[in-house]
Amino acid sequence: MKTNIKDSNAPVSTTTINKNAVDAPTNNIYEAISIVSKRSTQINTEMKRELLEKLDEFATYNDSLEEIFENKEQIEVSKFYERLPKPHALALEEWLEDKIYYRHTKESEEI
Repeated sequence: MKTNIKDSNAPVSTTTINKNAVDAPTNNIYEAISIVSKRSTQINTEMKRELLEKLDEFATYNDSLEEIFENKEQIEVSKFYERLPKPHALALEEWLEDKIYYRHTKESEEI
């Protein structure tokens, strides 16, 4: 599932979330947090891969100190990713908007 980070309404800073809204789909707060955590890891991996691809465009293979400090485009890309909502906030937003698919594997295996 591809996350559109730029269109997200996820908070950039800490906010209070209603516990009942978080555990409503599963009726189990621990299960809900586990699902959100796994989705957060997926989003983090996706964001990291995307950032590394963009930064790889600026890779230089000579160690000139001047080039390292003058690469303003690379700095802007890094700052953009620093200002984005954190993966856990994005995952929790997806969860609350019912955009995360999950299933119980133990129940599926028994059938």
